[in-house]
Amino acid sequence: MTRDPRYDVLFEPVAIGPVTARNRFYQVPHCNGMGHTMPNSVAGMRAMKAEGGWAVVATEECDIHASSDVMPYREARLWDQGDQDRLALMTERVHEYGALAAVELVHSGHNVSNRYSRLPVMGVSDIGVNSFDPVQACAMTRRDIADVRRWHRQAAIRARDAGFDIVYVYAGHDLSLPMHFISRRHNRRTDEYGGSLENRVRLTREL
Repeated sequence: MTRDPRYDVLFEPVAIGPVTARNRFYQVPHCNGMGHTMPNSVAGMRAMKAEGGWAVVATEECDIHASSDVMPYREARLWDQGDQDRLALMTERVHEYGALAAVELVHSGHNVSNRYSRLPVMGVSDIGVNSFDPVQACAMTRRDIADVRRWHRQAAIRARDAGFDIVYVYAGHDLSLPMHFISRRHNRRTDEYGGSLENRVRLTREL
């Protein structure tokens, strides 16, 4: 079979901010059922993709704080030093094969039940939610919003220290706090974080 030169671009390096991916193959975030509970298995699975030639290998969505506890669903997380050490196993293995390691930080807002952490469920508004579990979300105060910004910053620092090359924030699919703020369906606020589109995207821009 002859090579089709139209696809040569897929094998060319591409700059992503300050780092360069060796080709255009980017393993996007996806859950695998192991999460933070089986770090060695996660590291092995992600390393296999790097060995196979992927330029960037990402985690699944990675919870940044105990108030975003999605248990019993197993996902990556960066709550503390222990989580950082577990994810460092993945970045080390991915780097062994010349790929970049990426992490997708998330706070799931009202899409949690906090069964493990037992913390109140925070949301953009004071509303009842029936997503994975029926919960009553508490409308976030300005202090809560400041905490969310701080938790993202702390998680980003942990991610850097764990060896990740690419760090970004999950803000889509109606499953993350930034998306809840953007959504007119969920955001019923009357302060500077609600109402107009400019106000509803404020948290996303701050993050």
